[in-house]
Amino acid sequence: MTASFMLQGTGSDVGKSLLVAGLGRAFSRRGLRVRPFKPQNMSNNAAVTADGGEIGRAQALQARACGVAPSRDMNPVLLKPQTDAGSQVVVQGEVWRNARAREYYRLKGDLLPRILESFERLGHDADLILVEGAGSAAEVNLRAGDVANMGFAEAAGVPVALVGDIDRGGVIASLVGTMALLSPAERERVSAYIINRFRGDIRLFDSGIEVIGRRTGLACLGVVPYFEHAHRLPAEDSVAVGRHAETRPDAALVAAVPVFSRIANFDDLDPLIAEPGVEVRFVAPGHALPGDADLVVLPGSKATIGDMRFLRSQGWDVDIRAHLRRGGWLLGLCGGYQMLGRVIRDPDGVEGEPGEAPGLGLLDFDTVLAGAKRLVEVSGTERLSGRPVRGYEMHVGATTGPALSAPMLDLDGRPDGAVSADGRVMGCYLHGLFASDGFRAAFLERLGGRAASGLAFEHRIESTLDALAEHLESSLDLDAVLQMSHPSAAEVARVAKVAATSVPAVM
Repeated sequence: MTASFMLQGTGSDVGKSLLVAGLGRAFSRRGLRVRPFKPQNMSNNAAVTADGGEIGRAQALQARACGVAPSRDMNPVLLKPQTDAGSQVVVQGEVWRNARAREYYRLKGDLLPRILESFERLGHDADLILVEGAGSAAEVNLRAGDVANMGFAEAAGVPVALVGDIDRGGVIASLVGTMALLSPAERERVSAYIINRFRGDIRLFDSGIEVIGRRTGLACLGVVPYFEHAHRLPAEDSVAVGRHAETRPDAALVAAVPVFSRIANFDDLDPLIAEPGVEVRFVAPGHALPGDADLVVLPGSKATIGDMRFLRSQGWDVDIRAHLRRGGWLLGLCGGYQMLGRVIRDPDGVEGEPGEAPGLGLLDFDTVLAGAKRLVEVSGTERLSGRPVRGYEMHVGATTGPALSAPMLDLDGRPDGAVSADGRVMGCYLHGLFASDGFRAAFLERLGGRAASGLAFEHRIESTLDALAEHLESSLDLDAVLQMSHPSAAEVARVAKVAATSVPAVM
């Protein structure tokens, strides 16, 4: 058994993803071969692996923090919500099926052998695996067949530390209450806890640590102060959409982004948010697109037809046409690009029920959602500026029509996207477009923005990961983490016995 350590939260959005990324960078700087792992993730922010699979965006960032390329095994089950009650289920990087929540609840236990297979394979070239749980460790109503938290930890023999977010309040009750709801065997597996996002004088929480220790018997690995630069790293959960976009009264350019019901890969906008001369406004449902916007960006979507209908229900189609009449610019990315055409068809029910929806009709093309999902890292140039671009494609369907004779990009020797005759409406399938510094500078100047700020976006991510590692090194007992991560002889024997009697599920 490879040394491993799992962070489980007392709730969602307590900072588990960021802690795993920071620990990954910290232990990698010590010379260890570290790999991130999340048994089951639910997110429409995904990343492409080098071998043509897809995993959660957070695991791709964690892999980067560890200095390795992302792999399918780092997130063997990814749920991508398409409706309020159903998701696309991705298993080991490939689409398996669509499933409603109740159906998946019955099926998820069958996925455990595939999850353990990925975990074991990941350990073949690792000294340490850092595992991230999902949601809360104490969701006892979902405990039967659990593969995301204690169900996985017990099957794989991984020690657990709980993470509590003090910034949201009630951290003592959340930690004590979580332990109270766990079974005796699960409580034995929890070895420690971490207090995250503390503001102020840490010594004022000494009595809190005493209370938690007395009530739970757990050791405190440390109290982590609030990390002010967390917003510089890609967010995973849709609850973070627009959280760190700043109001900039002196901005030279305003970009408006309508928040779809199934918005996907919204980290495409992070480089724009980072530009000091740009104000990015995420427009929530029920609000009109701002009349002073220079640019409207239609982001990616996990349910393009559903979100096209949602866009119309909000009156955003009317706002977009008014925006264009005022001389504004419009950019569609992936699903947002498909919305620019005449019609979107889903004859096979790829996104749910078969059907179709009229698009905005701003570019002369049609899109049919059919065939295998395209998952590939690509590079090329923007035709107008000649500046290099790179990123990834992650979409289902083919787009065809006369508008494609004026493509926006050339990617790996083929055209991609389309641009209107006046150049003000454009779209493409490339995710990560704005992370290319040269293209972003040329694009903003074309729209009337200031001269290039000189922002090196990828370098900023790397320096932020280094700063995060130093932040955790100064506040957590990393030696204790390593000590807890090494399995005992009894644990090795127990896991080996369980593995020998397990029957793999037929997929």
